[in-house]
Amino acid sequence: MTTHQLPTYFINHGGGPWPWLDSTAMPVDFARLADSLRAIPEEIGTKPSAILVVSAHWEAPEFTVQTSPNPPMIYDYYGFPKHTYEIQYPAPGAPAIADRVVELLTAAGIVAHTDDARGFDHGVYAPMHVAFPDAEIPVFQLSLRAGLDPTEHLAAGRALAPLRDENVLIIGSGVPSYHNMRVNNVAVESAAFDAWLTETMVNSSAEARVERLLAWEDAPFARVAHPREEHFLPGMVVIGAAGDDPGHRNYHEERVMGWLWSSGYRFGPTRAA
Repeated sequence: MTTHQLPTYFINHGGGPWPWLDSTAMPVDFARLADSLRAIPEEIGTKPSAILVVSAHWEAPEFTVQTSPNPPMIYDYYGFPKHTYEIQYPAPGAPAIADRVVELLTAAGIVAHTDDARGFDHGVYAPMHVAFPDAEIPVFQLSLRAGLDPTEHLAAGRALAPLRDENVLIIGSGVPSYHNMRVNNVAVESAAFDAWLTETMVNSSAEARVERLLAWEDAPFARVAHPREEHFLPGMVVIGAAGDDPGHRNYHEERVMGWLWSSGYRFGPTRAA
């Protein structure tokens, strides 16, 4: 057990295997993102017993928990240099805590399955390599549920909130502000959605935050920012687990690649608190 409740995070996991690329292969400067991820261990102020990651890159018919004691790697990207298909992030899994996740979801009336073959996708190992490079802390994943219903993912997060008092760090890994691979150079639209998102995550009451997120498609340029919401839904689980805790924007930059606004968020206390 931890002496204080761990915060939750909705992080930007970056593009593909970015921590292993130079500027010729990935012409985007991820320095600020990397700084925000490296700050997480100091912010939480304790070594978690395990890290539960809800990644945008795993959808299943029902909520499914990764139970492998040694998850393999999934190279779910294409067109990158050969060495990025040999990356290893050798963190152990957490089968016992995965069972606890199933227990909590089931108790809340949420169907939950397990998968002992599922490996880490890049929504896990790219940001975790930066935040926890020693790969010593057990890491395991929870899938999104097919249909991507915000209400269901908020409910799953609420069910998992007790993990925060059990020294388990909950991270939603997606791209909060903008994930549209078909449209770019829409600075006004990107900035508007990012501003709405920060108003929702940081400046709204817990009740209003949930109301706004349930109606997220009404946000300015919502479907420009997220034509499909799989990179937004990990945040719903995080918000459900956050409960009444206030939000903080722990990562932000403007005009990435000249036009893209990007943010990430933490909910709950830090060591300083």
